[in-house]
Order: sequence, then C-alpha cells, then structure tokens
Amino acid sequence: MHPNLEELIQRLQQAITLEDLQITTESLREHYAVTHVVYHWVNSVGERFGAGTYSQEWVDRYVEKDYLRMDPVIIGCFQRFHPVDWKQLDWSTKAAKSFFREAISFGIGNQGLTIPIRGPQGQFALFTVTDTCPDEVWADFIETNSRDLILIAHEFNKKALEFEKGTEQQSAANLSPRELSAMTLLAKGLSRAQTADEMQISEHTLRVYIEAARHKLGAMNTTHAVARALSRGLIVV
Repeated sequence: MHPNLEELIQRLQQAITLEDLQITTESLREHYAVTHVVYHWVNSVGERFGAGTYSQEWVDRYVEKDYLRMDPVIIGCFQRFHPVDWKQLDWSTKAAKSFFREAISFGIGNQGLTIPIRGPQGQFALFTVTDTCPDEVWADFIETNSRDLILIAHEFNKKALEFEKGTEQQSAANLSPRELSAMTLLAKGLSRAQTADEMQISEHTLRVYIEAARHKLGAMNTTHAVARALSRGLIVV
C-alpha cells in the first residue's frame, strides 16, 4: 500500500539527506500517478541542483545543450509568484517549440504545473509535476491537487534551506587528483564518454570517481557535484 499524502509530507519533514528528497519525489510520483515530480533550486551562492524523476538521459541532455538559458518554464516562472500551468507560458518561438518537442521525446510529458518559490538571499526554486494526458484531465488534476502541491513545494524548500544552512560550515572536500580531473573535465562541458577518453579510463571507472566526488561533496547528482566543486574553488575552468 502506497503512503498517503500526510505520511509523505512527514517523511519530507524528517529528511536528513538529499537522497531522502530524491526518494520523496519518487513516492509522490506514485501517489499522484503522474509522469514526473521534480524539485529544482538555485541556492544563495548560485549552485543549481535538485531531486526528481526525470531520466538521467534528459538531465544530461539539458545540461549539455545549456537549456537552462532558454527554458520557457524557468524564464516564465522567474517572473511569477503563483503556480503556472505550462500552457500559460510562451512557447511561440522556434527554439521553444523545438525544446518542447525534444522534452516530450525524452518522456517529460505534454502537461506540466510548476510552482515557483523564493527564499532568502536570492534562493529560487521550482517544484514541478508533469504528465501525459488530455487537457481536460490535466485541468481537473490541477483543480483537485494544486493546494496540496503548493504545500509540498514549500516543504521541499524548507528542507533545502535547512540543508544549505547545514553545509555552510562544511570544509572543502578532500578530492583525489583523479576525482578533481573528472570534475574539471565535466565542468568544461565534456560528456562522460569524452571525459573517460581524456582520462584514458573506462566509463565504469569514471563513474566510480564521479560517485566518490559526489559523496564527498554531499551532492545529489553530477551536476550538483560540479557546481559545488566550482563554487568552493576546488576546480577552475
């Protein structure tokens, strides 16, 4: 039996690691029977990271193409304070239409609801739920669940701010030379295959270095690990 919403919120409030946030997004996806649930934030020092159910292939593609700079969801929600149905956003440009088609091809879904959240000292976050369904079904979903989703979004954000405060006192992680090399090459925009080739190692061995660095940096994913390594001055690009 799947946990109910109250239990999920309680789990979220009790989260002590970024992995706990990741598990909660997966549980919420099951609870609401939607395609994806994602929480993404930019903290006060500009680190971008998040937890969610998007495929690693889409995350890698998004970072590789630097879609953050043109994503209509990011741009549109930065100017808003209330939940945004993606149909309210401007998808009229050729670039936006191409981006949306590609996102759908990666299984993101044709419907989306994003809740923008702002925190202290420039922190900005987005909580997103997506699905593949007709417009009328999506409209009913939003009408039924938007209040609860706003509550969940703010609970995610409260926990993220706790994590940020807790990491302010952490000393720089002691990354090995090979871990630093992997982070540096990834920060320069190389793919995992290119990074492994440059380091003359297998992709499996590279994954070991990346995971070790991610663990030492307390990062949710590779993108977050690279951002932390850059912000702490451990690597220079």
